[in-house]
Amino acid sequence: MKKDQRWTADQIPDQSARVAVVTGANSGLGLATARALARRGGHVILAVRDEAKGRRAAEEITAEQPGAGLEVRRLDLADLDAVRAFADRIRADHPRLDVLVNNAGVMAPPRSLSAQGHESQFAANHLGHFALTGLLLDLLADGVDPRVVTVSSANHRQGRLFLDDLSGEKKYSPMGFYNQSKFANAVFGWELHRRLTAAGSPIRSLLAHPGYTATNLQTSAPVGRVKVLFGFVLAPLAQRPEKGALPQLYAATAPEAKGGEFIGPDGIAELRGHPTRVRLSGEAADPETGRRLWELSERLTQVRFPLPSPSGRQSP
Repeated sequence: MKKDQRWTADQIPDQSARVAVVTGANSGLGLATARALARRGGHVILAVRDEAKGRRAAEEITAEQPGAGLEVRRLDLADLDAVRAFADRIRADHPRLDVLVNNAGVMAPPRSLSAQGHESQFAANHLGHFALTGLLLDLLADGVDPRVVTVSSANHRQGRLFLDDLSGEKKYSPMGFYNQSKFANAVFGWELHRRLTAAGSPIRSLLAHPGYTATNLQTSAPVGRVKVLFGFVLAPLAQRPEKGALPQLYAATAPEAKGGEFIGPDGIAELRGHPTRVRLSGEAADPETGRRLWELSERLTQVRFPLPSPSGRQSP
């Protein structure tokens, strides 16, 4: 995307024939994404952990757009049983899906474990979205221009997998484990693209990141210096959620967006700006890393994707 052709939400194509699931849609980037899709006529399923907050978000959108097609559904991504229950309800009510935006996340909380005993950030940010995608994949295969958009972060370039200590029992760093979860998002989105391509699937898997955006991600979970730094010191530099959501909206809707692309802001250090293709780290695109994370995720979630394992390296 050239600087003089910067993409905005006004360029979102008509969405009236499409059904989208947006996780974490009650606030921040998720709410901005749901609002923009609904504004263009999409039927949007707001997947939220707190249904009361989700209903307030839906009321906010409806007040601006009377008649907007919205559903509010409870989804706790950190609980794999809740993910399965959510997917079962979607499958019962919808014959197909067109867009899945894996947006929800938690950032740098004190160490805690999920219902299944996984570190909370790895559980909510990666494992929940991995399982959700696998459980809804056949509905997406029947969709109109179907896409999975997984929201990662520029921080994925600082992350790695703590395969010998996934739960953080030996040593836990809030930001280190956040970076691990965002690295896992990036690896998953790229490996999903490779496997969909190998299967000849019509589904496109793309990655996006919002740059530095003012949301409650920086203040609701972090503690100590992380909360002070991101929630207060750097807050004046942050862009609004409506701007931060543009990369994931581009990935979800732009006809020219291609599977495997990583979309982020075009400004300095990818902190803010309009959507453009950005660099995926070599580690995140490594086929062996993708295979290991995929097999680990299938084992931990007990969700199997009906996709072949590809061989060889593709350039991101």
